[in-house]
Amino acid sequence: MSMDATYLLGIDGGGTGCRARLTDWQGAVLGEGSAGPANLTLGVDVAVDSLMTATREALARAGRPESILAKTHAGLGIAAGNVPRHRAALEAVALPFASASVRSDAEVACLGAHRGDEGGILILGTGSQGVVYREHAFITVGGWGFALSDTGSGAILGRAAVRRAFLAHECVEPTSPLTMAIVDRFFGDREVMLDWSTNARPKDWAEFARTVFEYARQGDTVALKLVRDNALAVERILDRMLSLGTRRIALMGGIAKPTQPYLAQRFAPVLVEPAGDAMDGALVLARQAAHGAAKPA
Repeated sequence: MSMDATYLLGIDGGGTGCRARLTDWQGAVLGEGSAGPANLTLGVDVAVDSLMTATREALARAGRPESILAKTHAGLGIAAGNVPRHRAALEAVALPFASASVRSDAEVACLGAHRGDEGGILILGTGSQGVVYREHAFITVGGWGFALSDTGSGAILGRAAVRRAFLAHECVEPTSPLTMAIVDRFFGDREVMLDWSTNARPKDWAEFARTVFEYARQGDTVALKLVRDNALAVERILDRMLSLGTRRIALMGGIAKPTQPYLAQRFAPVLVEPAGDAMDGALVLARQAAHGAAKPA
């Protein structure tokens, strides 16, 4: 197969937005685009609409016609692409590409972080998930949502902080500047806290994580206890990932950097900076498909 006129497309589709990057075979970026949410749990039609909208914007920015999609190999990193029924639903859609390989957004982020080589990532954002890529296969740790999983995440840390502040407000636990600051955000009213917590989503709880880290830097004893406990939860995930055979792990996500100083020194030799982003990983996936190389299991 001649690759001179072949294109590669990398898609990173998550719950808040979808991004596309079009390159030529040599890897030169021709154009990028973006669109709305592409999480497959929202429905395959929603995901397809977003990924195609982002693709068309990338084509427009590249000055290329839509007809080139017939010779474009696509790597699709889509949220919930690791769930077999959701992945199968997307694979059943007649997309206009020469080939389309589907993985989850976290899995392509792992490929991007290590430029297609073996390694792992631990995403610490609103939620949390570890991904290990080894011997052409992905193994995930966590990532099952706020109710069951997401240990070490911003949402879990934020919830712990609000609960601790509530206990301090009821004089069950000692107060601190952190607990008082949190209670003040609810006007010192337990009923307001109750109403808010009843409807709060993971991203709402996660908004308190930044506050916890700010007060921990100031030496607040409650904040320090919260971030250290959260770091211990992160360490348990890292230990599980190491037991799976990976020897380098990139921390990613909104609370990755503030969490790292609280991790045990023994993890320092295996923690690395990501070499690329999720769209880079999706492009690795696209190139593998174009080559007919061994695909991740």
